[in-house]
Amino acid sequence: MLSQVYRSGFQPFNHRVLPWVQSTAVSRSYRGQHSAIRHVRSWSNIPFITVPLSRAHGKSFAHRSELKHAKRIVVKLGSAVVTRGDECGLALGRLASIVEQVSVLQNQGREMMLVTSGAVAFGKQRLRHEILLSQSVRQALHSGQNQLKEMAIPVLEARACAAAGQSGLMALYEAMFTQYSICAAQILVTNLDFHDEQKRRNLNGTLHELLRMNIVPIVNTNDAVVPPAEPNSDLQGVISVKDNDSLAARLAVEMKTDLLIVLSDVEGLFDSPPGSDDAKLIDTFYPGDQQSVTFGTKSRVGMGGMEAKVKAALWALQGGTSVVIANGTHPKVSGHVITDIVEGKKVGTFFSEVKPAGPTVEQQGEMARSGGRMLATLEPEQRAEIIYHLADLLTDQQEEILLANKKDLEEAEGRLAGPLLKRLSLSTSKLNSLAIGLRQIAASSQDSVGRVVRRTRIAKNLELEQVTVPIGVLLVIFESRPDCLPQVAALAIATGNGLLLKGGKEAAHSNRILHLLTQEALSMHGVKEAVQLVNTREEVEDLCRLDKMIDLIIPRGSSQLVRDIQKAAKGIPVMGHSEGICHMYVDSAASVDKVTRLVRDSKCEYPAACNALETLLIHRDLLRTPLFDQIIDMLRVEQVKIHAGPKFASYLTFSPSEVKSLRTEYGDLELCIEVVDSVQEAIDHIHKYGSSHTDVIVTENEKTAEFFLQHVDSACVFWNASTRFSDGYRFGLGAEVGISTSRIHARGPVGLEGLLTTKWLLRGQDHVVSDFSEHGSLKYLHENLPVPQRNTN
Repeated sequence: MLSQVYRSGFQPFNHRVLPWVQSTAVSRSYRGQHSAIRHVRSWSNIPFITVPLSRAHGKSFAHRSELKHAKRIVVKLGSAVVTRGDECGLALGRLASIVEQVSVLQNQGREMMLVTSGAVAFGKQRLRHEILLSQSVRQALHSGQNQLKEMAIPVLEARACAAAGQSGLMALYEAMFTQYSICAAQILVTNLDFHDEQKRRNLNGTLHELLRMNIVPIVNTNDAVVPPAEPNSDLQGVISVKDNDSLAARLAVEMKTDLLIVLSDVEGLFDSPPGSDDAKLIDTFYPGDQQSVTFGTKSRVGMGGMEAKVKAALWALQGGTSVVIANGTHPKVSGHVITDIVEGKKVGTFFSEVKPAGPTVEQQGEMARSGGRMLATLEPEQRAEIIYHLADLLTDQQEEILLANKKDLEEAEGRLAGPLLKRLSLSTSKLNSLAIGLRQIAASSQDSVGRVVRRTRIAKNLELEQVTVPIGVLLVIFESRPDCLPQVAALAIATGNGLLLKGGKEAAHSNRILHLLTQEALSMHGVKEAVQLVNTREEVEDLCRLDKMIDLIIPRGSSQLVRDIQKAAKGIPVMGHSEGICHMYVDSAASVDKVTRLVRDSKCEYPAACNALETLLIHRDLLRTPLFDQIIDMLRVEQVKIHAGPKFASYLTFSPSEVKSLRTEYGDLELCIEVVDSVQEAIDHIHKYGSSHTDVIVTENEKTAEFFLQHVDSACVFWNASTRFSDGYRFGLGAEVGISTSRIHARGPVGLEGLLTTKWLLRGQDHVVSDFSEHGSLKYLHENLPVPQRNTN
């Protein structure tokens, strides 16, 4: 049967038929050029932008991150996606969301095609309605009364339903796409159309012409005439069109598409039946992995099951088209599943012909989990030995480490800003300081895991203990800070935690050698796999979704990185601070000799650090005094740019540039100065504009200082000390995994204690709760018992 094209009266050259062509900012060329959008347009508050897309077809994408380059895309909508749960009628909300996403991608300059089911369900709804209406009329005429008997609906033949539903389904698509100024055209095909060379050429030419005219082809098997599928009827090297899965694969290969998205009612492929206890979603599926998949029954509606989808996907992959199978029915993700896939996010199962050289991040998570548990069972002295050995390796292998770091610096030159380059750089003194810090961690870790926190005698011969244990698996994400790797690794080793490390690509060479040295140290007690460096091209957002493998995320980097991770983390706690807006309040009773030293050290010693001073609050009585002049002169000498707060600016005839926001982390030689009338006003300002990181008072009045220390609600509050003391090493913690401004679990610089949690151990002798009832033989004692003294040597 020849391909049929249903265009609902579409006339591409008649602007009277398409009034929206004239009214939108679209430049469409029907003579060979694909439509291009000259600037951003919006419909329904959704931005549409043009993206550069070019790729020679012939080889599928090797990694998800490359999917953003896909130009020609086929989206296959399974029957379970398009139809309602009662299999009679369409899921209009889902369908509208899918049309919206396809329109977004089409208006980015991509060429979108739909392979859709739904004609049978739509026709079934129409025919049932007609049958019910007809029966009710006949029954009313025969009975002569309004009360109708219960009517039985006959079983409807699928071909008849398809015939009745195809026109209505297409009309619905037309109406939806029109909302986004996009035209759609229907093409009905059968298996015979692909076996006849002339018909194949006709079909191919029709599709190419529609794409050239910026029209979305909507393809479906002509179920009104299609014969029943014959089992095992595939020709040599060719897949037969038995259902819309095989149709989508055949169409994708024939049209040399870059990506085929198959939407169904399951998340993707699982290594065992979905819903079973041990079922795990397969993120990436490779040819030859069929033995790792157990196929269940087919979808609740439609012709093909998951086995048919996998077969079609592998055939398309072999033909050079990348494939993703994903869930198009889940209410939380269906609204952006297609666009998420194209953006390279971890959605569904991605089919790839290129196996990664190393383990996947999921496998690394499992290795970190099992390695961490082995690490936790070691004796404290053994964990300390590992850390001491790592400290020795940092000094012994300095030459190799600095050589790798030099490569990173050379590659980053001109791409990174000055403060980031400084963070990236390693030196002999930095490595020596690192080694000292690691030895400090080793010395203080002897009694970290398994320490008894509380002991209680519940009843006679029934004793309860609360003891410290590791949190589990930590994910630490850090930017431009290779020195962070051995610090965090040592803290994880000391506390028996498994560790996943994700460093910035700008420090790839440095991170690689530091991780190798860490694994060398771990090998001395057979726990090499406890610390894993993620080298795959995983996006941070994807890592934050591994809630089954990761127990705590610790970001180390810019405030933007921390905010992004806090937003992306789903069900995993994030420990850190999004901003370091540190304040220093100079009281009217401040010492002239101390103020300039404290301000200089806090602001100028390392302005890119999160504990650097950002806002200086000065008591009103100090304006136009020698102390104030000294502060300003020192800042001018240090080349610090001053931003005046609103109140400070009002006191000046010629003021510095007024601050745009009092809630700014500059991270550079810039400082906001504001005036306050009292210590209480300073505290109120800090609570309103600060980030609960580190805040300081400079005063000689002890009463005022204590009031400030008790009332400022920040992680670190100092009196006559630089903000830069807010640091794990300076606190004597050996090192830190970061500074937390949260109020749960850990706050301030987080060292060993912040990476531990507790568990309860109850030791009894045949104790049951019923013995403690009103008429029982036992009574609760709840006696506090002495806790074994902690080893502080």
